[in-house]
Amino acid sequence: MASEMLSGPDLGGGYLHQLTLDRLGDATTFTFHAQDGGSDAGGPPVGPLDVFGYVHPPSACQFGGPRCWHRRFLLPFDEIPRVRAAYNRFRFVLETSLAQVYGSAPVAVDAALTELIRRVAPTLAAEGVGWYIGGSLGARLLGADVAPHDIDLGTTRAGVDRIAQLIPEYLVEPLGPTDWPGRGIVRGARAFVGTFREGARVEWAVPIEPTAPSAVDEWSGHPDRVRTTDARFAETTVRVSRPEYALVRAAARHQTERIPLYAALVRNLGPDHELLDALVVRAALDDRTQSELRRAVAV
Repeated sequence: MASEMLSGPDLGGGYLHQLTLDRLGDATTFTFHAQDGGSDAGGPPVGPLDVFGYVHPPSACQFGGPRCWHRRFLLPFDEIPRVRAAYNRFRFVLETSLAQVYGSAPVAVDAALTELIRRVAPTLAAEGVGWYIGGSLGARLLGADVAPHDIDLGTTRAGVDRIAQLIPEYLVEPLGPTDWPGRGIVRGARAFVGTFREGARVEWAVPIEPTAPSAVDEWSGHPDRVRTTDARFAETTVRVSRPEYALVRAAARHQTERIPLYAALVRNLGPDHELLDALVVRAALDDRTQSELRRAVAV
């Protein structure tokens, strides 16, 4: 199996980038490569790429050497134009994305969400496709004083494809099967909605393998089973996942400063004790932490 260079070396965010494909029979694997470009790329970069799901290969990369970062996508060969567009979009917005992650640039969440709703919501509603906002942005829309780093969307398998089709120029990862560290192999996409200098990252995916509908999984691909509530944004009503999800996630990640904020949202809405109990068990929280969370949401 021989690798073919489709683009590169290209510059972006202090990295040198290459786009390659590998063909084995009918299968085509596209790989985004990136390695520290030093002063030649306007670097050094302000941070590593693992925050975007990039990993180091187990052996030295023939294009980027032993410290090359990779993202791989298994897609049909005729997807080359869409893959190339996403690759270029990623490197063009990478400087801004890294600055947002590592704290030196604000995340234009409101502007990005306004554009996303304008482009996506009417079509999904007309086609009967369920979707909602989760993560820290969902909690912020309910009133929590937090600063989201991105926009996380939940939707169906059909919704994953439709959202990507509705905002193609913003994609930084092509729609298709790929590995998301922490979530396994999914069908999904990522985007940066906004300009090269101002915007917010958006991501959405569902598991490749069918899963049994469960209220415990915020990203199961079954919006009708995920427990959601209404929130207001810019005179629009949007669905958001209940704050119990954010509360337990914060406890599991030891984000202690966020726990009181999310607990207050749960109390304001009225606790969903069944959901909370299921989430703390799934997150394998110790008995002490479970007790502290239950006390925190007690009305």
